[in-house]
Amino acid sequence: MASPDENDAQSSGIELATAGRRPSHYDAEKASPNIALRLASLSPAQNYNDNDDENALERSQTRWYKSIKFFHHNLETRGMQRVPPQARHDSKGTTWLNISMMWFGINCAANNVTLGMLGPTVFTLSFTDSAICGVLGGIVGSIPVAYVAIFGPRSGNRTMVFSRYIMGWYPSKLIVVLTLIGLLGYCIIDGVVAGQILSAVSANGSLSIIVGIVIVAIITWFVTTFGYGAFQIYERYAWLPQLIVCCILAGVAGPKFDLTGNPSANLPWLTLAGNRLSFFSINFSAAITYTDLAADYFVYMAEDTPRRNIVLGTLAGLWASFTFMFILGNGLASGIATNPAWSDAYEVSQGALIVEALKPLGPFGSFCSVVIAIGLVANIVAPTYSAGLDFQALGRYIEPVPRVILNTVCVVIWTVCAIAGRANLAEIFTNFLALMGYWVSIWLAIVVEEHLIFRKYKKLGWDWEAWNDRSKMPFGIAAIVAFLIGWAGAILCMAQVWYIGPLSKAAFGAGGGDMGNYVGFAWTAFAYPPLRWLELTRFKR
Repeated sequence: MASPDENDAQSSGIELATAGRRPSHYDAEKASPNIALRLASLSPAQNYNDNDDENALERSQTRWYKSIKFFHHNLETRGMQRVPPQARHDSKGTTWLNISMMWFGINCAANNVTLGMLGPTVFTLSFTDSAICGVLGGIVGSIPVAYVAIFGPRSGNRTMVFSRYIMGWYPSKLIVVLTLIGLLGYCIIDGVVAGQILSAVSANGSLSIIVGIVIVAIITWFVTTFGYGAFQIYERYAWLPQLIVCCILAGVAGPKFDLTGNPSANLPWLTLAGNRLSFFSINFSAAITYTDLAADYFVYMAEDTPRRNIVLGTLAGLWASFTFMFILGNGLASGIATNPAWSDAYEVSQGALIVEALKPLGPFGSFCSVVIAIGLVANIVAPTYSAGLDFQALGRYIEPVPRVILNTVCVVIWTVCAIAGRANLAEIFTNFLALMGYWVSIWLAIVVEEHLIFRKYKKLGWDWEAWNDRSKMPFGIAAIVAFLIGWAGAILCMAQVWYIGPLSKAAFGAGGGDMGNYVGFAWTAFAYPPLRWLELTRFKR
């Protein structure tokens, strides 16, 4: 995908600034974090008076300017502010294939292989049941991602800024907090998987999981620090080595997959149905949680970018990657029961099972394992980049903090948490993903109805330039009340190891079946329209 023309604009802006004047296309939204433009306050003589031995400070400033010029040209300095139409790149180079490669690059990662392992190991499903539930869950969960992604070029606003138009000024901050928890939680999962693989591939586990996590964290920090341009380039090509190595993994391990075994043969019918629904829901949650960052990667696209390109590209990239990775994970887990070496490896970690499956290739298999581990960076880059932006949406005191600093804070947070939770990956998967899926499903119901009923049918419209004007946002009472109603439905119908809702028990027996996503969505969708109508009647916004 073509990178935005913003870098060129910034570069020319620096040249004009050093001439002692502000460029005509100067963008006030980029001014706060823009070091080079702050140096514009120096006169030409101050900038280039290297021959004046009496002015050491000015010479120091000049050297500093020259040293940061390269980084300024390549760093994305814009934060959560709206990207105006004139700062975006042409839509002609934006095809559905470009977009699909970006999503495929993000999602073609080993964390989805380990997620697929949960079907046979945690929910005692056969390979066929696991594959059907996993693939369908990923497909259904990807549809909302494609829907929200179209608002990126349409509005020029990041997803959490767009959420202000849906939830209102203050309630949207709750969504930001939940989003940050979800994004950093995904980074934790990916970091642990990468650490497990790197540790397992080292001689006798000489490289600890902690060191592996830190290695991946450093690579992630570097890519995300440079921002949108580096993100787009990295994700555009990151999928290729991952796809090659995972195809090798499938070829080597495939003969040991147990495609006919049925560990759930003796389960009661209701228990089996509940397990199928719960595994479907976990995979659905893995996909739908991309929704709260979907618009972030399209804000530099022109407003006239065809929506079909965004929708088709998003769906194609996510469906292809989810399908391949989930089935690969299902197969690896299915072979645990009949392969003692795989069973022993799985007892160590999910990452160790991947390494064990590649062992027949010898040193080349170890190399492939390292590629798979490093490839997880592609899946960590996206949530880390978005989290750095979303922190700014929490309030006016955080908004001026440069994205680079917030990005660094995010990397530190998830690295520390990944190190602390490195021994509990399966528990993090099963408990964390479902909870994140609940609130995204509830929020999505409000987004769809606000868009289709009130903004479109009632012709309220969107004032995208008012992204930072509290008075032009919905009051938010209807949204937060409907959101809480949806949460009540999700709690009554959830099924987790630590809690099974009463409605879930009533439908599927003591083991339950996770219906939290769907009931939460339905209850919110039922409650929001009348509440929003009352809000408009009372507050006129």
